[in-house]
Amino acid sequence: MSPVNLRVVGLGTAVTVAVLLPLVATARPTGHPVRPAGASAEGDAKPGDLLGGLGLGPRTPDSAASGPASAAPAAAPVVPAAPAAPERVTRCGPELASPEGAEAQTCVLGEEGEVWARTYYRNATSRRFDAFLTLMGPGGRTVQVSCPVPAQDEPGTCETPRERARGAVTAYTAVAELAGAGERDTTPLLLRAGSNTADEEGS
Repeated sequence: MSPVNLRVVGLGTAVTVAVLLPLVATARPTGHPVRPAGASAEGDAKPGDLLGGLGLGPRTPDSAASGPASAAPAAAPVVPAAPAAPERVTRCGPELASPEGAEAQTCVLGEEGEVWARTYYRNATSRRFDAFLTLMGPGGRTVQVSCPVPAQDEPGTCETPRERARGAVTAYTAVAELAGAGERDTTPLLLRAGSNTADEEGS
């Protein structure tokens, strides 16, 4: 090889070496491992840090799950049943009629610790008369009332005031006397109807 070619080869070699030396120096290991972005200097990146860097973060329980259990629906209020209506006790005698056309039936009634007498009447006599009703209770106690009965063929009622019962209803009796208008002792009696049944009257 001629001296000129040797100089050319040597110059090329020097240029090549000058270019490669910086690259080799850059690629040499430095003794410190390359860490991913966001890793701490003390060790590998923690999962929480990585997820936090991505804007995800560790999952937390839903607020509904972490909060108190939802309350069970309230049961419908129990409405107490309405108390049964007090039973009325009625003891009636037979329905009677007079030849003149007066009709009557007398009863003793009891309810809620009270007692009273009532007579049902009908006047087909074509004249006015009075109904005298008497309630008789234990101890000889009596309650009396009189009701005018108009001269018309229409059913009606006459009853005594209610009073506190002094025993069972069976301890009371009632009698209705239908008489001509005026004082009972001075007018003719048309009909007498009691609250006792036929069996009781015969006993």
